[in-house]
Amino acid sequence: MEPMRIVLYSHDSVGLGHVRRNLALAHALNNQLPGLTGRPVTGILITGTALAPAFRLPEGWDWVLLPGVGKSSEGYLPRNLAVPMHELVPLRARLLQATLAGFRPHLVIVDRHATGVHGELETALRRAHAAGSVRVVLGLREVLDSPATAVTEWARVGGPRVVKALFDAIWVYGDPDVYDPVAAGEIPFALRKLIRYTGYLAEGRPSASGTSCMPGPYCLTTVGGGSDGYALARVAVAAHVPDGLGHLVVAGPQMPVEQLNDLRQRARPGVKVVSAVDDIVFHIRHAGAVVSMGGYNTVCEIMSTAVPALIVPRTQSRAEQRIRATSLAAAGYLEQHEISTLTPEILAGWLASRLGTTVDRRRAVLDGLIRVPQLAAELLQPLVVADQIRADQVSTDRFRAADRRAVRAKGSASRVAV
Repeated sequence: MEPMRIVLYSHDSVGLGHVRRNLALAHALNNQLPGLTGRPVTGILITGTALAPAFRLPEGWDWVLLPGVGKSSEGYLPRNLAVPMHELVPLRARLLQATLAGFRPHLVIVDRHATGVHGELETALRRAHAAGSVRVVLGLREVLDSPATAVTEWARVGGPRVVKALFDAIWVYGDPDVYDPVAAGEIPFALRKLIRYTGYLAEGRPSASGTSCMPGPYCLTTVGGGSDGYALARVAVAAHVPDGLGHLVVAGPQMPVEQLNDLRQRARPGVKVVSAVDDIVFHIRHAGAVVSMGGYNTVCEIMSTAVPALIVPRTQSRAEQRIRATSLAAAGYLEQHEISTLTPEILAGWLASRLGTTVDRRRAVLDGLIRVPQLAAELLQPLVVADQIRADQVSTDRFRAADRRAVRAKGSASRVAV
């Protein structure tokens, strides 16, 4: 039986959040969609970060790596190639067109940026629509940015008219009772009919190793990819923790080496500084308390546990993390503190007061990794039926052709006998 073909795209200019979110979706679709559609699954994750292949893929999936882009105060720029952006964008666009045309996916899920970097994805999506049966989904985290910035970004891709032409659905990976991006003005009201809220992509995230890199009880500080996490990590390594407790500080694979070395030199006794761990989900679940920046994936991983958490949101680039931390703190699911006023003493006091406590987060909708495969199956159902009809027709045509050949052969044999 022919597999359902899926493509997940993320542009990946800052951090690892986009590709990590798509990877969680790939595992969920691979595990659940066959049971919902009766078809196996195969897929491609398109990413702009060279760190992606370090993550574990679902069986039957592979990577397509685009030449990387980074972000500066002036906007996007090539991460590694010594070429101008007006040459890099067409190169990425041609790779995207070739991937979609060659793979012929049934489902494409675009993470966050509807048409990619500077519109690099738009032509590939239009050609995929024109070439065959495909469903295209825009996947959005529950917080995009400040409403003013979000409105500007929607206008940049052509507004609701272009989005409606390219996408069959918009999946918002959040709980509108905690934060509703339509009501907040971050998603145009004209797109509301396309929107389905999935809940947070929290419960069911794959846990790989099931082993800890800490020898005993510990608290955890994690700063996501690490490219902008030095300030929080520096406070964390200097904070006192109660006797008998370790402190694991995960600095992130994108933290510059000189910053990582500086953290290790500053670390108090009992503090272990690593660039990454094999299984961050496992380490969050087994920590006594967690301190983190406010990226979507880490927050989801925290929300799937009862571990007390202090969120110290990013203050530069986007307002996203601050909005997320504020909304979740208002709902009682975690606490927040600004990096500008956080000191080792304040952090030590918070850790000491929260150890041994738990937080009940069960009121939040956390089963997005179950809901997404269900939504995908609903979208794909007409294609599954059409494929089955075509397969049945091919089988019928072959049977009839074989029957005609048998009749002709019998007639020939009769004439020879006469």
